[in-house]
Amino acid sequence: MFEKARKALGFEKNSQFATKVLVLSFPTALVFVILAAAKLVDPLLAIISMASVVMFNIILLFPLTIQLQQIKKYITSIASGEKIEEISLHISETEAKDIVDAVNAMHHFWAQKTFDLEAQTISDTAVLDSLPDPIMMIDRNGNILGANLSARNNFGNDITEKCIDRVFGSNNFIRAVNKVLSQESNSENLVFYLPAPADKKLYAHIKSLPWISKGKAVAVISVYDLTKSLKIEKMQSDFVANASHELRTPLSVISGFIETLQTSAKDDPDAQEKFLSIMSEQAKYMSDLIENLLSLSRIELNQEQPPENIITDLSEIVNDVAQALNLKANSRNMNIELSCDNNLPQIVGDRAQIKQVIHNLTDNATKYGLSDTNITITVKNVDKIPSSPNIKETDIPAVAISVNNKGPKIDADKLARLTERFYRLQEHKDLSIKGTGLGLAIAKHIVLRHRGNLTVVSNNLNGTTFTVYLPVRY
Repeated sequence: MFEKARKALGFEKNSQFATKVLVLSFPTALVFVILAAAKLVDPLLAIISMASVVMFNIILLFPLTIQLQQIKKYITSIASGEKIEEISLHISETEAKDIVDAVNAMHHFWAQKTFDLEAQTISDTAVLDSLPDPIMMIDRNGNILGANLSARNNFGNDITEKCIDRVFGSNNFIRAVNKVLSQESNSENLVFYLPAPADKKLYAHIKSLPWISKGKAVAVISVYDLTKSLKIEKMQSDFVANASHELRTPLSVISGFIETLQTSAKDDPDAQEKFLSIMSEQAKYMSDLIENLLSLSRIELNQEQPPENIITDLSEIVNDVAQALNLKANSRNMNIELSCDNNLPQIVGDRAQIKQVIHNLTDNATKYGLSDTNITITVKNVDKIPSSPNIKETDIPAVAISVNNKGPKIDADKLARLTERFYRLQEHKDLSIKGTGLGLAIAKHIVLRHRGNLTVVSNNLNGTTFTVYLPVRY
């Protein structure tokens, strides 16, 4: 019965309300007992008076006890981190009001502080995640406490659960980190290599945090990947060397014939006609070479910027290329055959560049295919793009454009080099087939810009087939 009454009145189990009432009523009850015992007060009147005092104490203590329980519950909720609204109590006592106001003020102050801290943390995290280079914070033992998005993408999402020496297997780098952690040095800068499979050359800046910084982090590490820069630098160096070498030969030929025409062949019309024809060919070769070099440079300049235009007429592009090269193919008794799927999907691409790719592949087919054979251009839908180190996503629908010629088989070790700048098969050089060695390099870079893939297959039965895969979506 008492338990039901306690729950009905809203008292806590350990509130000891009855004990408090009895203790408060005890002095008055004792007085009435003494008066009744001394027969100075009628016993019935004493009992009624005692009951009145107890009832008065109950009425007095009931609201105060309820309010104190609410304050206790409110403060306990705040201490446990629960999100609750501020309480508003109707308390008559000034001290109780002051307690409630102070608690509400404290709750509001720390709630605002927490909100500001969370907002600042989110903002700082967003800034760090937007940086392109990996950044990590480490404690005194070399454990990684935090890492931005670039670091997590490059070294694993679980990087914050590892020690720095488990992420970077470079002794030089670990020694540099230990020097900063042991306070032998305030900062360290070094270039180091990551072994296979990463195979990267990295630049690292390790900096100790100032003593006023709070928290467990004692140093910050920023890493910059030099691999791509060094690759571009080497590519540019090789490009200049190869271009200089390729231009030197026709220039030497032209210079030699000019000297001959100015001296021994000065009055020889037959020699002049022959030499001028050769000079014209060499001048055209240089013109084609320079044009291809400029085209390749423009493509590489926009390599990281995928095109945004919608192309809906791939079959029309293929037809245009076939018509443009049909006369050249007929001169070798070759026919260009087309096969296109119906309802080809739209792709996102640069129309001029895609046309250049198909033109380069078809032009090579007319030059290197056997006479009296056919060149086949096939355009069809495929479920996905073949995997490649340069492609991040392959399980997407694509359009495949294949150009086949019935030329001699190309060995596997040579197939891998076909898209290198200035690379030409020795067999083609022996046959005096003209070319700059840049057509396939241009095609490869255009396909990479479109986030596609270029494959080549060659055998004795079906000749050589180049296939360009262009994604329907990115």
